[in-house]
Amino acid sequence: MNLHHLLNVRRAAGKPVRVALIGAGKFGSMFLSQVPHTPGLEIPVIVDLDPQRAREACRTVGWDVERVATTTFTADGTKAEVGNIEIVVEATGNPAVGIRHARAAIAAGKHIVMVNVEADALAGPLLVEEARKAGVVYSLAYGDQPALTSEMVDLGACHRISRRRGREGHQILAGLS
Repeated sequence: MNLHHLLNVRRAAGKPVRVALIGAGKFGSMFLSQVPHTPGLEIPVIVDLDPQRAREACRTVGWDVERVATTTFTADGTKAEVGNIEIVVEATGNPAVGIRHARAAIAAGKHIVMVNVEADALAGPLLVEEARKAGVVYSLAYGDQPALTSEMVDLGACHRISRRRGREGHQILAGLS
């Protein structure tokens, strides 16, 4: 089963992969540009210090009026940890803030894709262990977020993410709703 098929199955079942993005700057905008072209992936919450700038970034990268209107734009990082969000993409570039966001998301049972290399360099191994104990995945970003995100959420079958750049693989939770 390929990535495209998995996302379409999730979409058809009314269970798209729901991701919160924290940080709509350069990398965040690159990620956001992929969302309209990735059926089965939704970004219902975007957290940024400047929510209006984040809204404009979405328009700039091609989001239509409806997608922008159905997205919550906020400066409140705790909004990424609530509701039916499955995965948090942390892309702030601020190490202390990134670590804080990752720990809060892990505590809330959310998977983490850490784009914030500085945060990962400071605390990555500790965050990996914290996530493992919580039964969620912590992963450093590798450029193709929709593919990585979908790898994390896999239609009820537990998979192992193989070693990536020296990191231990992680058991994925099955049957996310």
